[in-house]
Amino acid sequence: MRQAGWTLVWGLALAQLVSWGSFYYAFSLFVVPMERDLGWGRDALNGALSLGLLISGLVAYPIGSWIDGHGGRAIMTAGSALGTALLCLWSQTSSLPVFYAIWIGLGMVLGATLYEPVFVVLTRSFPLDFRNRITALTLVGGFASTVYIPLTSLFIERLGWRHALIALALTNLLIAVPIHGLLLRGWGHSRPESVAPSAEARDAEQKIMRRALRHPVFWSLAVSFTAYYATFTALTFHLIPLLTERGISAATIVGAYAVIGPGQVAGRVVLLAIPGGFSSAVAGRIAVLALPTAVLLLIAFPQSVEMLFVFAMLYGVGNGILTIVRGTVVPDLMWREGYGAINGALAFPSNIARAAAPFGAALVWNLGGYAAVLWTVLAGALVAAMAFWFAASRTREDMRAHGAPSA
Repeated sequence: MRQAGWTLVWGLALAQLVSWGSFYYAFSLFVVPMERDLGWGRDALNGALSLGLLISGLVAYPIGSWIDGHGGRAIMTAGSALGTALLCLWSQTSSLPVFYAIWIGLGMVLGATLYEPVFVVLTRSFPLDFRNRITALTLVGGFASTVYIPLTSLFIERLGWRHALIALALTNLLIAVPIHGLLLRGWGHSRPESVAPSAEARDAEQKIMRRALRHPVFWSLAVSFTAYYATFTALTFHLIPLLTERGISAATIVGAYAVIGPGQVAGRVVLLAIPGGFSSAVAGRIAVLALPTAVLLLIAFPQSVEMLFVFAMLYGVGNGILTIVRGTVVPDLMWREGYGAINGALAFPSNIARAAAPFGAALVWNLGGYAAVLWTVLAGALVAAMAFWFAASRTREDMRAHGAPSA
């Protein structure tokens, strides 16, 4: 069973690489050729992505709640299969309303296939060893952009953007769909997948959620993750125009971006190498301080190439660690019961903030330029750090004193 467990982890890790690469990271590479061939504006194209991210936030809670009771096999397999079909439909569309409808569907796919649902599966399947398994999975998933950005670029160059989407769909059909359909059988649920939850089970879940919603740790984590992902996403989508405005060369910008991905993986490797596992409270405190420190470097050293690369490494390491913490902090600082529902409830506001952040940053830029954007991002990053530090300061004894179930 132990070996079978690691087979599941590495299989899901490969599926995560495919899902992140084809449904998320590949999008930016299709903007220019679609803009050229279809005459659609860049704002209209990116608006579809924002809509998809918004939908992924809206479905996070019901998906997590479903996995709590039924496991991840049905919903993750359906998500990969639907994503495959929607990529094929995307390859044929010349209608902007249809494109937006496709991204409504892809938003549901994102919610069903990316980290949140797989974290629920691993936490429920391996309650004594979920930290190391989540870390190992994201170690592989961290290479999604490294693999899929050049792969998608090659597909577009050799096949054209429409056939490139078909090629991406095939990677899901041949890799992600069978992994989710075959390897997830019997893992990560508390009852047979065909059995509907009883009234008692539904009442228990609602009771756990009411307890979570009354607890200050839940709200502190919600504020922290919402502020963090809003600021991180805003800066990620505006970093290239910001650096271009400063006169940084294209080669230097590409080089700095190339550091972020390995930085994420490096942060995860450090967590995986800690003897006896890591503390979510300690790792999270370090991760949330990395973002405001990195932003301060951008503000203080606007023309320094060396500091730009230090920024990129800090930016990547912090996000790499926080991705792990995002999957482990609920059972560590709260409790394991109802993990999927609680995790989905935490993901809801942060995913909405992630969807709105690029547009919000553009509004700030219109008012005060990128200097105003950086100071706004810094303020958000500090809010995220303070909220997480508050959550991490609470002990399990404090949780029990508030009537929360123990792990």
